[in-house]
Amino acid sequence: MKKFRKVLDGLSSSSPGGVASPSCGSAAGTPTAHAPTPQDIHVQETLVSENFQICKTVRHGFPYQPTCLAFDPVQKILAIGSRTGGIRILGRPGVDCYSQHESGAAVLQLQFLINEGALVTACADDTLHLWNLRQRRPAILHSLKFNRERITFCHLPFQSKWLYVGTERGNTHIVNIESFVLSGYVIMWNKAIELATKAHPGPVVHLSDSPKDEGKLLIGFESGTVVQWDLRAKKVDFRIYYDEAIHSVSWHHEGKQFMCSHSDGSLTMWNLRNTARPIQITYPHGKILKDGRKESCKPILKVEYKTSRNSSEPYVIFSGGLSYDKSGGRRPTLTIMHGKAVTVLEMDHPIVEFLVLCDTPYSNEVQDPYAVVVLLEKDFIVVDLTQSNFPIFENPYPMDIHESPVTCTAYFAECPPDIIPILYSIGAKQKKTGYSHKEWPVSGGTWTLGSQTYPEIIVTGHADGTVKFWDASAITLQMLYKLKTSKVFEKPKAGDGRAGELVEEDPYAVQMVSWCPHSRLFCVVGISAHVILYRFSKHDANTQIVSLEVRLQFDSEDVISPSEAENNPCFSDPSSHSPQPPGSPGSGTQDSLPCLKVKNRPVRMPPGYQAELVVQLQWVDGEPPQQITSLDINSAYGLLAFGNCNGLTVVDFLQKTILMCMGTLDLYGAADPYQRLTRSPRKNRQSTSDFCMRGLSHFYSDSKKRIRTSYQSLTELSDNQVSMDMERSKSPTSVKGPGRKLSLPTDLKTDLDHVNGHCTSPTSQPCSVGKPRITGVPEGPRLTRRGPGRPPFRKAQSAACMEISLPVSSHTEGGYASRRAMLQQLHGVSMYSHDEHHTTSYNWSERESRENSFSRSRSSSVSSIDRDTKESVTTLQFGESYGRKGDALPTACLWVGTSLGVVLLLPISIPTEEEERMEEPITMGPSGTVLMLKGSVLRFAFLDCGGALIQSPYEVWRDPNGPEDPDRPRRRKLVNFSPSSSQEACSDGHLAVVCSEKQAKVILMPTQAVLFTHNITESSFLLRADVVSVCNSVCLACFCANGHIMTLSLPSLRPLMDINYLPLTDLRIARTFVFTNGGQALYLSSPTEIQRLTYSQEMTDNLQDMLGELFTPIETPEAQNKGFLKGFFGGNAQTFDREELFGEAAAGKASRSLAQHIPGPMGLENMKAAAGGVVGDLARARIALDQRGERLGELEERTALMMNSAETFSTHAHQVMLKQKDKKWYQL
Repeated sequence: MKKFRKVLDGLSSSSPGGVASPSCGSAAGTPTAHAPTPQDIHVQETLVSENFQICKTVRHGFPYQPTCLAFDPVQKILAIGSRTGGIRILGRPGVDCYSQHESGAAVLQLQFLINEGALVTACADDTLHLWNLRQRRPAILHSLKFNRERITFCHLPFQSKWLYVGTERGNTHIVNIESFVLSGYVIMWNKAIELATKAHPGPVVHLSDSPKDEGKLLIGFESGTVVQWDLRAKKVDFRIYYDEAIHSVSWHHEGKQFMCSHSDGSLTMWNLRNTARPIQITYPHGKILKDGRKESCKPILKVEYKTSRNSSEPYVIFSGGLSYDKSGGRRPTLTIMHGKAVTVLEMDHPIVEFLVLCDTPYSNEVQDPYAVVVLLEKDFIVVDLTQSNFPIFENPYPMDIHESPVTCTAYFAECPPDIIPILYSIGAKQKKTGYSHKEWPVSGGTWTLGSQTYPEIIVTGHADGTVKFWDASAITLQMLYKLKTSKVFEKPKAGDGRAGELVEEDPYAVQMVSWCPHSRLFCVVGISAHVILYRFSKHDANTQIVSLEVRLQFDSEDVISPSEAENNPCFSDPSSHSPQPPGSPGSGTQDSLPCLKVKNRPVRMPPGYQAELVVQLQWVDGEPPQQITSLDINSAYGLLAFGNCNGLTVVDFLQKTILMCMGTLDLYGAADPYQRLTRSPRKNRQSTSDFCMRGLSHFYSDSKKRIRTSYQSLTELSDNQVSMDMERSKSPTSVKGPGRKLSLPTDLKTDLDHVNGHCTSPTSQPCSVGKPRITGVPEGPRLTRRGPGRPPFRKAQSAACMEISLPVSSHTEGGYASRRAMLQQLHGVSMYSHDEHHTTSYNWSERESRENSFSRSRSSSVSSIDRDTKESVTTLQFGESYGRKGDALPTACLWVGTSLGVVLLLPISIPTEEEERMEEPITMGPSGTVLMLKGSVLRFAFLDCGGALIQSPYEVWRDPNGPEDPDRPRRRKLVNFSPSSSQEACSDGHLAVVCSEKQAKVILMPTQAVLFTHNITESSFLLRADVVSVCNSVCLACFCANGHIMTLSLPSLRPLMDINYLPLTDLRIARTFVFTNGGQALYLSSPTEIQRLTYSQEMTDNLQDMLGELFTPIETPEAQNKGFLKGFFGGNAQTFDREELFGEAAAGKASRSLAQHIPGPMGLENMKAAAGGVVGDLARARIALDQRGERLGELEERTALMMNSAETFSTHAHQVMLKQKDKKWYQL
């Protein structure tokens, strides 16, 4: 612990931007006698660097781009491989483990060592890996890299230590699982086929040992050739040739026949007694046409042939095989044939692989299948085979996070303990029915609730307007409640003007959410520039939704005549930039209308979150409203505030009125720190006939998406996922400044044509900005500001695409040339240019991670151009503070942060009595600039003078639809954390923490003196910043665009941790990264998965206790005794010693150039170095004993071999002596 005391004298001269200049400051006033000074601040900081450590905890969701599937029938755990090299191992609920191959190569096949706690993976880089599952975090023990051949198929018999590996050349190699080295025994393709055959049989697509005889290996080649190889005799028993390519082979458990699936949609049955031709050929979905030909069908990619004790008829389960004529409009199918009954199950997504789950691990016993696991491209289901209607099991894993693309996330730790049960009880009524009543079949592993658990909730917003609440306690994830925001609006109808153009898009996509768990007040911001306020109720209601419309349009491009600029250098005609009141006339029939239509009739609302108020921004001059970039709500004040690149709106949701609707320019009052340049008349806008909203429905499409990223491209990633507006150029080809005209490079002109005049949101929908006409100013022909067919709202990418730039605006000719120049003067640094635009493809088949996603061009092509944009409101925060320097008592305030790094303060006067609060108006207004920072403001937080976090006031939740007690009238119960009541040592006053993209500052209120300043980054910029509680203290957690995660102490802003966590960041991670209390964070690692991590050393140390065990010691079931008669007639499977055939003594060593053995990081060698302490000594002693035992065993084997050799030599010598004993000397 270290005690900090900072005495600041003359801070304004020593700290750049430390104290606002008189022109930027608030109203004049002197601190009261009781107000604290910097010398009075004594904070005992307890956090040190040893308290922090980055560690991934768990990954939730559906595995992104799955490729293969495996199941251990004894341990009952499931493994899924992915195209990015990831492995998900699933067991009972709570047992969910994610591992990643360092190479990132796609996982082609998975093979469990059944009931051994190990897994073999075959990857696309032709490497085999052996994973140890007997630890909570699986690790690689051995790897084997094939150098000259490509792996196509693997097979590991039950209770065998020899792995068969088929290759693209048609050869079959054998690997020892224990030592992970190749055997000298090789089945070459030219020995497997007839010598007369000239054509190559193709890659190996199937390997399996005969259920009847383990010494017989069935090899299937892609060309249609099937060979049974006798491992003992090293020769072929039989060969089968078929005209169609083979995709899979499945044995009958008796080992007398097998079934093949082919590329023409046929199934063939072969009997070992007669392999000349199949005993049966069927086309399950193909019919015979009138001319006698068969219908052409799609390939059957896999078939499973299983027998059952309860029925004499076997199960034949396969995927594909539909006729081409019928499959055009049909979904992918899984077909279950049981006797004469044929059931076709249609799937929502293509089938990647399926497995039939059986009771026994022995292939020579009746299989008795009970379920089918189906892995789809974007889903995972299990079908119950024991019921005739084949219902599916209810999936206990959160596999539906991506049901609609995720557009925003929020993470709340240490929630009220009653919030999770009540959300679960309400959400339980939303669950679907018709599931199987049996228990989930994947029930392996063990998991217990950790000792250090507290309520955690994750909220995800989606492209279709849904919001999902998840229980994230104890590093698990379970769906609690689902809210559909689209139910508030009327469904768009074709031909209904602008609404008709939205039918096929996603106008309800959620941009950001704000939630108060204590008051249970919930607010949603949508992509159509709308805000919905919800209240929670346990009772259903039938109420009318109140709708408010706001005309928040502000344009700094309006023309200012030279005389006007001279007479009023700070402001032009107020009508040119002030927001117009609702209902004012516009220039078109679409003006003064919102993007969506709220239901104007009483709506029945079920228990849960019920919509109370909808606020929408209106169209102006035929152009859509700008996206909302910031949001905050306070239940104690009854106020809701949101802002965008045009200005700020404050709504009183108790009285259902609009309190304030001001342009960003007007928030400065008379003390505007910037000088504004005049602008040339804006030219004619494009017709709005092709305007349409764009949403998120095609996030997974293969179409190329253009993503423009610039210096401040992701600054909307603050607490409320606020965004900044995009910079605006004066003309598509040139930018005019005072006394100069600079042409842009030709390669940038096209991009700027699409950029000009558009504002950006967290989901990347640029939109044009409208302006009111100014009388007396002639308007010439106006340029088209977007390309043909380019709508104002782009199809928003799932939490990925953003295009935002450094906002710089000019208004007058006097003073600084632009806001950029003034910022340079204030901060003493040059503001970076942003002329580099990136084109990125969002495709399922391509990797989402992109190098240098946030790289910024520093070329001089545009850096000298003062490109002007409007100033966005990037973050908002309600709280108890001091509105002016002279205030003696704290009052309700609204802190406003802008894209230019300016912090503004708006004091609010709220009636104290509840009756007056519902009737008397609330007054509020700007009090001036508090301070300025580099970059956009991301986060506000308040501390008392003792360094403790001050929470925002809130209203205690009460059910709005609950029964009323006439004896006890319902009154609002407020909980207020004012600075004056949160500490005693410092009298009045508090600390305000302000963090921007570049730096953080701590100021003392009400004096507004800057106590601490820290420049967080110079070469990059912050994407996310949160003030969180860790280890009973608070710190500032930051996520930087270069992938660094940093923590700073408070209030001293001392760096505690700086770790390069994500060197290759992508836009999705930036869009969804969020910190929370307890040292936890999360982000969307792929379109379908949420990755959680911790930056707390304490949680890292306790993580092992929170994870589930994958391996549980279970007795291997004994093989069934088939009886004397079956054994006599050959019914029992024949076993043989594979060691005699494949061991080094018999088969020799394989060529070293064929494959390279790579010891795993958790191998025996590294275990010696990693072990430490008493446990390490015991482990080393145990390893030494094992090694000694192995050496003794080898010595004993060698001694036995020598004895056998001596005995053999003695026997041969004795035989020679006996043979020659009676012969004469001349007969020798």
